[in-house]
Amino acid sequence: MIRRFFFLLIAVGLVASIFALWWVNEPLMTTGTSVVTELTIDAGSSVRATASLASKVTGANSTLLYTWFRSANLASAAFGKSKPIRAGTYAIESNLTPLGLWHKLVSGDEIMLALTIPEGWTFKQMRAAIDAAPSLKHATASMSDEQLMVALDKSGVLAEGRFFPDTYAYAKNASDMSIYKQAIATLDIRLQAAWDGRLRDVPLKNSAELLTLASIIEKETGKPSDRFEIAGVFVNRLKKGMLLQTDPTVIYGMGERFAQQRGNIRRSDLTRDTPYNTYTRTGLPPGPIALVGKAALDAASQPKPTEALYFVARGDGSSEFSATLSQHNAAVKKFILGQK
Repeated sequence: MIRRFFFLLIAVGLVASIFALWWVNEPLMTTGTSVVTELTIDAGSSVRATASLASKVTGANSTLLYTWFRSANLASAAFGKSKPIRAGTYAIESNLTPLGLWHKLVSGDEIMLALTIPEGWTFKQMRAAIDAAPSLKHATASMSDEQLMVALDKSGVLAEGRFFPDTYAYAKNASDMSIYKQAIATLDIRLQAAWDGRLRDVPLKNSAELLTLASIIEKETGKPSDRFEIAGVFVNRLKKGMLLQTDPTVIYGMGERFAQQRGNIRRSDLTRDTPYNTYTRTGLPPGPIALVGKAALDAASQPKPTEALYFVARGDGSSEFSATLSQHNAAVKKFILGQK
């Protein structure tokens, strides 16, 4: 009798094992169609609550899912590799198996979205893009720029130019603060590398000035191959104490007035003094005027040696460089005024 009962237990266990092995490798959904749904697990959710949510999304048996999650967790712990289920929003494909679901939840394989911040944007444009980004928790929307910088441990630092333009991946329902933290940390690293690698005769006092110069180079460069010579022109003018006379700084200093003038600079704007008007003030403006990419940082730190003190747009994105004012005036007549 005991022997019969023992063999019965073995048979039941064997059948259960076979069923479990089959079940964990079978699709959770039986719709027969290619469907992707979403499963959101809140922080602090229990295994039972997670199984219940997964059951509602997939239609799978909640008890079986709970038993599987518990068994998988115990098995992982037995091998010293306990893996808790992570909070997040997950894509649940129609062919996803219980085994695949478990791996997805414990590895944190969340739905990821991407936001691209282009080089040359202002911080105002960056904030608008982040505020409009889908599936972000907009925790910073009510903060001023100053409050945001305090929250990022950058109290007293101007926000403009302090964030690296790039494409940033973020988990669905993540806080927008995560993007700001990534961007400001990346800029810090890139800026320090550029400062450490600068040519020793570059007339800049600190990395903040390098960032400001790089932002001007970023806005003035139409053709990438001209970038390092444009940097050389500005460095030459700084060394000689000449006015930089760069329109992008004037535009930045104009603020909303530039848009009100339909994107036009008037002659009066060049003589109207602002802290950013490099036609009325020598040296660099008080801070960056745009978000700066790696190439502009590199150009500011290692400008091309050149005799040029001037450059003008040719109309095709490239620039015409001149060493003397007479050469520059001739280039302006040719490329701007259309005179030969």
